[in-house]
Amino acid sequence: MPNHEIDDIDRKLLAALQADAHATMENLSEIVALSPSPCARRVRMLEKSGVIKAYVAVVDQVKVGLPVSAFASVKLERQREEELDRFSTAVLRWPEVVECYLMTGKMDFLLRVVVKDLDAYEMFLKQKLTRLDGVASIESSFALGQVKHAHGLPIAP
Repeated sequence: MPNHEIDDIDRKLLAALQADAHATMENLSEIVALSPSPCARRVRMLEKSGVIKAYVAVVDQVKVGLPVSAFASVKLERQREEELDRFSTAVLRWPEVVECYLMTGKMDFLLRVVVKDLDAYEMFLKQKLTRLDGVASIESSFALGQVKHAHGLPIAP
């Protein structure tokens, strides 16, 4: 069911679920002005088609002892498919990397690394990132504070 056509009702459902994934079908049906059964069918269709990928709990990184967000811009020696794939595969194994993007421009990858302190980031660099074959350079920046972190997409009808 790959190309599900999303209409305004689906967009309202998605916006509501992004705001509260625990919303009951009754609550959702009121928001979109449908009875609970058709509403539930639409949610199942959005799940089955992959539009809704998962339901997760959003955890406060500071309250769980991981206050440092570092952004590592990584340049590879070569940008051949094998090297890009090898780097991507390695990153998938590292729990400290919570986001990774293949980029255009001067750097090849941008990583968001979440750790408890600067020592932990240094250990991540020394034991993981710098040991990976094909890494030409790493440039790190540290977040001083978080201005905005949206968990939902800007879906509007």
